[in-house]
Amino acid sequence: MRHKIIYTLLFITISFGVCSQGKVTLSGTITVKTNTETIIGATIFIPEAKVSTVTNAYGFYSITLPKGTYTVVISYVGFENIEEHIVLTENSRKDFSMFERSKTLDEVAIKYNSSASNIRKPEMSVNKLSISTIKKMPAVMGEVDILKAILQLPGVSTAQEGATGFNVRGGSVDGNLILLDEAIVYNTSHLFGFFSVFNADVIKDLKLYKGGIPANFGGRTSAVLDIYQKEGNNKEHHITGGIGAVSSRLLAEGPIVSDKSSFIVAGRTSYAHLFLKLADNPNAVSFYDLNAKLNYKINGDNRIFLSGYFGKDKMDFSDFFSNDYSNSFFNLRWNHIFSEKFFSNASVIYSKYDYGLKIKNVGIDWASDIRNYNFKYDFSQHLSDKLVLNYGVNSIYYQFNPGTIKPMDAASPVNADQIEKKYAWENAVYLSAEQQLTDKIALNYGLRYSNFQRLGEQHINNYANNQAVVFNPELQIYEEGTPTGTTYYTKNKKIIGFGNLEPRLAVSYALNDGQSIKASYNRMSQYIHLISNTASVSPLDIWAPSDRYLRPEILDQVALGYFRNFGHGKYSLETEAFYKKTKNKADYIDGAELIAHRAIEQVLLNGEARAYGLEVMLKKNTGKLTGWLSYTLSKAEQRTPGRNAEEPGINNGGWYRASYDKTHNLSLTAAYQLTKKWSFGGIFTCQTGKAATYPIGKYQYQGITIANYGARNVNSLPAYHHLDLSATYTPKPDSKKRWKGEWVFSIYNVYNRSNAASIMFEQNRETGLNEAKRVSIFGIVPGVTYNFRF
Repeated sequence: MRHKIIYTLLFITISFGVCSQGKVTLSGTITVKTNTETIIGATIFIPEAKVSTVTNAYGFYSITLPKGTYTVVISYVGFENIEEHIVLTENSRKDFSMFERSKTLDEVAIKYNSSASNIRKPEMSVNKLSISTIKKMPAVMGEVDILKAILQLPGVSTAQEGATGFNVRGGSVDGNLILLDEAIVYNTSHLFGFFSVFNADVIKDLKLYKGGIPANFGGRTSAVLDIYQKEGNNKEHHITGGIGAVSSRLLAEGPIVSDKSSFIVAGRTSYAHLFLKLADNPNAVSFYDLNAKLNYKINGDNRIFLSGYFGKDKMDFSDFFSNDYSNSFFNLRWNHIFSEKFFSNASVIYSKYDYGLKIKNVGIDWASDIRNYNFKYDFSQHLSDKLVLNYGVNSIYYQFNPGTIKPMDAASPVNADQIEKKYAWENAVYLSAEQQLTDKIALNYGLRYSNFQRLGEQHINNYANNQAVVFNPELQIYEEGTPTGTTYYTKNKKIIGFGNLEPRLAVSYALNDGQSIKASYNRMSQYIHLISNTASVSPLDIWAPSDRYLRPEILDQVALGYFRNFGHGKYSLETEAFYKKTKNKADYIDGAELIAHRAIEQVLLNGEARAYGLEVMLKKNTGKLTGWLSYTLSKAEQRTPGRNAEEPGINNGGWYRASYDKTHNLSLTAAYQLTKKWSFGGIFTCQTGKAATYPIGKYQYQGITIANYGARNVNSLPAYHHLDLSATYTPKPDSKKRWKGEWVFSIYNVYNRSNAASIMFEQNRETGLNEAKRVSIFGIVPGVTYNFRF
């Protein structure tokens, strides 16, 4: 079956290659006129032939046509259209540069994914947000935030205020593949999710795939967030920054060799902990990060890039605990144009995420990390005006450190120790095609094969009946199994291996130029897992590879949608229904202890998960008032049945709400340009409260009342909602001086809603009465920032 699919794709490739003979190809790169930044997703339209294409992730385009005279129309959100007549008699290379559109009060465009070409494109469950769109959204603490923008999209939510990461269509946080310049980012949050690790000043483009995920992406089962950094201005030197009450940022960019190479460096830091110390507050939280990128144009066909990131968070909570975590990566990338129809990109990437936790009353200093060495080689081949072929390989070598344990001081009873490290190797090869079948029908189909191998050196526990978790029938609880022995695997010795075929298919049927119906299916495999109590304000983060006990997750997702532009593109409507099911979903036994656990398989069971729902988004794309309304009605559940008739499983083996299930999720985002000097933004969010487990009774133990909890996640926290507002004042919008500044005033949670992060049930030591206390993270948070550029 595998060979038949591959042979079919190759036959289609050869057939279209023959049919395209006698035609000529126009190709090149689209850039910004003022700084030569490449533009991702610019549309190139040929009205005479009624064909179009878009630039790839590196600004390259290719379109094949019969010989003749044509009009080339190039468009991109926030830029002036280009219209040029050309005569094509042979293959031609033609680069275009676009001017940014000047602001007017009559039209402030924030549209994305709303042109007719996107209506026809076989791409669904995908949201593209330009930086110009994001920067018109309310700036919390004076700084626009990419993750805040993503959370306003349908199907996207966060488990609770203060939680890290985000959930897509009922998927877990670790199911998201987060890429920054193609490097994997393992934690996206600063300061309890109040800021993201993505500095908007240095970001060029982003795309969120919620479904219909192309075959070049893999390794996760929920979503893909693909973000690219700017390359830097190679014509002029500029400095951009902002000074705020909680944090400040600074960016520098400019040419190294004019029109040939450039650099960009950006940094941010917070200093709220300094104010806490002045107020005699024993707690402290802070973060900093640094982005950098260099690029060099060797010639018209070759370009190299070197990019990197480092960010760190520190949190100290008085006498209780402190923790820190950091992300870092380096990426060396080479773009090569073989011909006007053939483009390639090769990347060598190093990524690392480390997490540390100190529990002061125990005296333990614990740290873990995950690092990977990643090689990617991707090819894009434009076989004809109706068929584009993409294929490539990907290889990732993982190193997992589950825990390095140290005593905090000489008085600590903890002994220094190192939990055995784990190693794995993930490889994949893919082939996909985007094909215009008829004037109305377009397809995107492909196949990915992934292979994962657990490698030594490590001692692997053996258990009776191969069960690391055992069921105690007398107590009716699951307990940790006792190893019967161990097997030692030497360095790079294969412990266990997995392989999966991952088919992908998306189809679009255009009813007319303004509306279409789309459908998609994709299978995804995930071989690494986040072992985490993500509901905690200070989450525990341990990444673990699949093995004989922790099986790879396998997801199947289908989606069906209706898309429409109306009012001459002034309004857009997107609706999608989806269903996804996941096999081998890891679940924790009750009372699982995760910190410094030597055999994490002893607290995990394999179950399954499912999610389904309806998403609706209505957008206003032009005018003084722009924005969108999104609503999601969905259900996210999981089930862990017993392994035999005697075991009850979790929650008696029935379906129960996932901790990140949000039945209702409503978001209203708006931007209003009042005058050239004043603009305003607002976001209102309302969601169903997250799933929770409340006590159903109590009992006495040594004079202390202890709560007896019921079935898992059958209760809900109070509904989550808040309103954020911002106002931006530009004193001299028409100034021709190099120095340009603006003031941003913001209020997070305007009406001071105390959204519950959790409900604590405990006994009041003074009155002896039982109490339920709401724990909330943020109240109203005002902010002011001065942004500048010169």
